Amino acid sequence: MIQLKSPREIEVMAEGGKILADTVAMLSERVEPGMSTLDLDALAEGFIRSHDNAVPAFKGLYGFPGSICTSINEEIVHGIPSRKRVLREGDLVSIDVGVGYNGFFTDSAATVAVGDTDEESRRLLAVTVEALEAGIAAATTDNHIGDIGAAIQRVVEEAGFSVVRELVGHGIGTEFHEEPQVPNYGKPKRLMKLTPGLTIAIEPMVNAGAPRTRTMPDRWTIVTADGSRSAHFEHTVAITDHGPRVLTRRSA
Repeated sequence: MIQLKSPREIEVMAEGGKILADTVAMLSERVEPGMSTLDLDALAEGFIRSHDNAVPAFKGLYGFPGSICTSINEEIVHGIPSRKRVLREGDLVSIDVGVGYNGFFTDSAATVAVGDTDEESRRLLAVTVEALEAGIAAATTDNHIGDIGAAIQRVVEEAGFSVVRELVGHGIGTEFHEEPQVPNYGKPKRLMKLTPGLTIAIEPMVNAGAPRTRTMPDRWTIVTADGSRSAHFEHTVAITDHGPRVLTRRSA
């Protein structure tokens, strides 16, 4: 069932989204060779819990053991933080974070280069950011869910990369995952019409190679089937009469 949010509820989500935006920014700035993904997890949990009424949304969600997801190189999403996963110069690490705040959730992600990386990886990051921004720009009340996916898909495929199709964005609010699903591909004017009060997580997952995926034996980590690198960027967005409002963007 679609759950539309009142203006007051969107403001609560924006307050939680600010904490989340600051968390993602802090983690992105702290990434460096030699640190483990468990180090990032500890930093995130401590920072989130330092804010009144804020908790790491992923901790225990569906049994997930970490406070954040940390996915390296060919890992697309749901990487489990571990002391054994040490970041190396040139790696890409995707940091996916959720925050629960006063009864509402927000979700955001960014992929960060560890130190210096290769030109193709830098282009992958830039294209994925561009795709996210295109998807957000399409999240207007005269459009449909399909317009968001079509905008993302166009940017990605024109750059020669591929959109992951087995994983999608989602509604978010009092539950971490709500309806509707928000695919990162599609056709304009298809699926649900966008309505004021709808809050969704838009999250392109883009592979440098083919779009197919597989799940690792830990039953959480999803990787590219061909071993190519992947990038993931995400924002929580509210649909309003005045255009899309990004609730997890860090203010300047």
